[in-house]
Amino acid sequence: QVQLAEFGGGLVQAGGSLRLSCAASRLTFSTHVMAWFRQAPGKEREFVAAINWSGSVTNYADSVKGRFTISRDNAKNTAYLQMNSLKPEDTAVYYCAASPRVTAYTTSEIHYTYWGQGTQVTVSS
Repeated sequence: QVQLAEFGGGLVQAGGSLRLSCAASRLTFSTHVMAWFRQAPGKEREFVAAINWSGSVTNYADSVKGRFTISRDNAKNTAYLQMNSLKPEDTAVYYCAASPRVTAYTTSEIHYTYWGQGTQVTVSS
């Protein structure tokens, strides 16, 4: 059974940084697009960033562009989300997702096959 496990969430002050990791198991990692989504309290889950299988193509939501960086290490079966200049509105549960049938430009969650349990990110003002 495929498993995605997120690590690295926590509490940080506005302007600070966090690095999330998503470790995949029982997955042919290098053939899957990896993505990050987030869900704030009372809101729908939204796309944050995605990266293609080789890491050559990345895509970001406008709200995080220039502040967040998605990357991957296929040798370690791990994807990352480096979050800088964090704002209180970035507070959410962050989920990683994977799919072998999308591109990095796929932003709708319905197209992603595998999901992690999520990790809480809280940014205080």
